[in-house]
Amino acid sequence: MARIAGVNIPINKRMEVALTYIYGIGPERAKKILVDAGVSTEVRARDLSEAETARIRAIIDKDYIVEGDLRRQVAMNTKRLMDLGSYRGLRHRRGLPTRGQRTHTNARTRKGPRRAVVGK
Repeated sequence: MARIAGVNIPINKRMEVALTYIYGIGPERAKKILVDAGVSTEVRARDLSEAETARIRAIIDKDYIVEGDLRRQVAMNTKRLMDLGSYRGLRHRRGLPTRGQRTHTNARTRKGPRRAVVGK
């Protein structure tokens, strides 16, 4: 099993899809990484040579922020907004939608299950 950026890549999937298991790499970025590494998008992860795996690993390490570093960066951006007391930060703190969606109805994913109002 190939291990890239601290993630075990599934061996039975095409590399184009297998790279998307890494947080921060989507389909388009995976294609670009494979082109830069000179690896076919159709090749399966189990068929990769050590040299190809090393090239992919080097490109990801050099050019992209992925996994733990990216999660930390996103968390720090959110924390910064909350510390500033900006509108978006307040919405994060209260667990409400941050991008202007309505909350009178809907928004159940962010708000959580309904709570009964006593005395209505």
